[in-house]
Parts: sequence; structure tokens; C-alpha cells
Amino acid sequence: MKSKELIRLNNEKREKLTEENRKYYEKILIYIRVSLAKRELETEEILSELLDHLLDAQYKGKSAKEVFGDNPKEYADEIVRELPKINLKDTMSLLSSGLLVFIASALLFSGIGDLFIYFVVDLNVLTKEIFIGSLLLESILSIILATTLLYLIINFIKWSIFKNLKSITEFFILWISGMISVGLFMLIFWSIPNFGPTIKIHSYVMILFGVIIFIGLLINRIINKRKKDKIIE
Repeated sequence: MKSKELIRLNNEKREKLTEENRKYYEKILIYIRVSLAKRELETEEILSELLDHLLDAQYKGKSAKEVFGDNPKEYADEIVRELPKINLKDTMSLLSSGLLVFIASALLFSGIGDLFIYFVVDLNVLTKEIFIGSLLLESILSIILATTLLYLIINFIKWSIFKNLKSITEFFILWISGMISVGLFMLIFWSIPNFGPTIKIHSYVMILFGVIIFIGLLINRIINKRKKDKIIE
């Protein structure tokens, strides 16, 4: 069975749980799903098995605590340790896709921003001079920062799941983190001086390259998905 089908079935089956059991199980589910570098299919299979086991126990009058214990985090950690990690090829593919998404997004935002300034503010900025050295350094630092922030956010989510924090507290922490993140990205782009060889590129060309990269990534994802589906079948 495919990952999406398992997720769909999981969503349907969870509706059969009591409110207490559902809250308990969903904490384990979120904790396991956000764990890094785990293969999706095997993760969804084990989550489906846990849910079936809990449903059977519920029919017999047992609670989730009686089935999985009083420490859901410890139980979830044991499962995460047992799950197979994604291989090096998939890891490199994920990293390269992330890099290309970053490049495509930067091209699109820059190109669209220039067009906005040109047509709304009436400034002639359709051709931009790009400093290669500055661009490379900004890209490297931005990728490192984005990766670090993603790692911290995931670990905060995992930490907060079993802490029963108030919604307002979680929102405030995430809001502060978001403001700091935006400030750090702005600092990178504003503090690095222009250096290295230069090239001139038109705003329409930047938008075109960004769209081409996104289309290429989409096609590659569709091809890889079909290959995986054939293997599963």
C-alpha cells in the first residue's frame, strides 16, 4: 500500500478513537512524523499498525495509556530508533531539491519584485547587475541558516508535543522565532558587500529561469513517484 493511502486510512480510522485515546495517539503520530531522515512508507506502516492495535484494545475497554504506557515520548523514541533511515541517494536528492527550490524562489521573488518596482514606482530596474561572489556567499549562508532554523523548529515541535503548552505560548514562541529568522536573513543580504565578477540579467529572464526550475522539479517528482509506485506494486 502507498504512503498516501496509508495516511488517508489513518485519518479515517482515527475518527473511531475516543477523544482521550485520539489525543494520546496523535501526539505519538506527530512526534514520529516530524522525526528527521526516516523513510515515509515504513513510518506510515508502523503508525497504521499502532492505530490498529489501539483500536483493538479500545474495543476491549482499554485506554491508550494502558496500551502504550504513561510515557508516550519514551515509547515514540523507541519506535523512531527502530525505523529505517533514508539512504544516501535519497538524502542527496532531498538536499539538491531543497537547494534548487531556494534558487528558484530567489529568482522569482527578485524578478517579480523588480517588475513591481518598475511598473508601480516607475524605476528602471528591469536589468539587474549581480555580483557572483556576493551571490554565492549569500546563498551558502542562507542555506545554512535555513537548515539550522528547520532543525530547531522540528526539535521545538517534538519537545512541545508532550509539554501541553498553551496555544498562546506556542504562538508567541513561534512568532518571536519567525521575527528573528526574518531579521537574520535580512542581515545576511544587507551586510555582505558586493564583490566578485558581475553579470547583468533581465527580470523576465530571472522569472523564466525560476519557473523552469520549478517545472523541472515537478516533473522529476512525478517520475520518481511513478518509479516508487511500480516498486511497491
